[in-house]
Amino acid sequence: MSKAIYPDPEHYPVVVVGFGPSGAVATSLLGHHSIRCLAIDRQREVYDKPRAIAIDHEILRILDNLGVAEAVLPHVAPFHASEHFGADGQLIRRIDTVPEPYPQGYVPTMVFTQPPVEAALRAHAQSLPGVEVSLGTELVDLDATPDRVSLTLRSDDGTCRTVTADYVIACDGASSGIRERLGIRLTDLVFDEPWLVVDMLVDDAALSKLPQNSAQFCDPQRPTSFIIGPGNHRRWEIMLLPGENPRVAQTPGRVWELVARWLTPEDATLWRAASYRFHALVAERWRVGRVFIAGDAAHQQPPFIGQGMCQGVRDVANLVWKLARVIEGSSGEALLDSYEAERSAHVRELTTRIKAIGQVICERDPVAARQRDARILAEGGGKPRTLTRQEIVPPLTVGFLADEPDPARGRLFPQPWVETDQARARLDAVAGTGSRLVIDAALTGTLPKGLLTAARAAGLTVIALASSGAATITPADVTVVECDGVVRDWFAACGRAAAIVRPDHYVFGTAADGPALAALIDDFILGLAARAPAAPAPIEHALS
Repeated sequence: MSKAIYPDPEHYPVVVVGFGPSGAVATSLLGHHSIRCLAIDRQREVYDKPRAIAIDHEILRILDNLGVAEAVLPHVAPFHASEHFGADGQLIRRIDTVPEPYPQGYVPTMVFTQPPVEAALRAHAQSLPGVEVSLGTELVDLDATPDRVSLTLRSDDGTCRTVTADYVIACDGASSGIRERLGIRLTDLVFDEPWLVVDMLVDDAALSKLPQNSAQFCDPQRPTSFIIGPGNHRRWEIMLLPGENPRVAQTPGRVWELVARWLTPEDATLWRAASYRFHALVAERWRVGRVFIAGDAAHQQPPFIGQGMCQGVRDVANLVWKLARVIEGSSGEALLDSYEAERSAHVRELTTRIKAIGQVICERDPVAARQRDARILAEGGGKPRTLTRQEIVPPLTVGFLADEPDPARGRLFPQPWVETDQARARLDAVAGTGSRLVIDAALTGTLPKGLLTAARAAGLTVIALASSGAATITPADVTVVECDGVVRDWFAACGRAAAIVRPDHYVFGTAADGPALAALIDDFILGLAARAPAAPAPIEHALS
């Protein structure tokens, strides 16, 4: 949007407070929707030490949609399988990724180096028209009314300004000042353990001393995680024992004592050591009027499957497309209520699952630890079984979803590789994003007259997916041939032939035939209108 639409230069449709990974992605998403916005952060520079270390295919898909994946990928590597070792050092299970063909078009789980990735996210956001970024700027006051939000800002040179916004997204971290100002409490999901996080840059000659896979040492004497990062980056997460001083634990001398089992100071450079308390906390509210909280401001979880940053990016990807519709006037305000409903339930469920994994790892009683090991091995028929990280991440279960339950509602829609006239490409690159109706090409010829016209009128891009060698002439907006049958197999597994997919790639609902698809489109239209907070009445033929 041009500034001419907003004659007041100090008013923004959206202000983003906090320009870390979640805030930078939120700002980029707003920029891609042509929404004029201001992003602020107290820090001028990206923190030069690693904190988050893992992302997954859902997040990289979002970054690719934004056009920033190529800048990020040099600092990303596949996440090695994680081997869990029991109280007596025996392998008790593995956590790995699903095999190829990958469902989202990328390696399902990856490790990354945060400083250059965060710098790339910031740079991309700052390059977009309509985006203003003010670094070295802190929020000193916030006043929210039913009509707008007023923010008093102070730069690090002491100058102050007051801006107004239609909406505010608070990505201002675990100690969020905005969350505190709004009086939002955190619900404790009852996990509180002291850990030391150690990052090393290991010399080439010493890499052979270390495990060749990531590992969880479920040793009751000292539970420890080992993660293989990109290049020579290796991370240890070491549980601190009762009576150990967290400040002493992070001093170089003590760090080298704790990793002496693997390395000496001659083998590596200590990059960072920081003591933390691993928490499981979720905000009781995610929205107060025109102010939303996201990322660490809304939730904190133990790091055992590397979902911390992923959760924050999911938050803003969920929120921004809804904000865009409300700002442009194509949906009512009540659509925004689905943000808290969806993300709070999802975060609580995933955090509960992560907490359960953490409790297994953190067992300090030797007898209970051996019982745990026996139970886990028994679950695998006496052998270590392999779980996938993708099994651990739940679907959406509430919010802006179809009324009628189905096997795929609320799940991520796959992104297959497809064939084009030029080359193979991922589906999003060929067909775009936004709201989509993805349909098996064989079904298009059987649909009632005018159904696809109704879909387009609802703002859906119609994408037909054909199998290799099949006829590809359809009435769709885009017809492609998928290479590996990912969507074909996905449709077959849930007994469906069409899916309405939201801009954040979650499935609104699915249908098996024309009449069911007509009902689904009606449900989608009514849900997007969101004229009132109450749930819409079912459309009559949706139940037939």
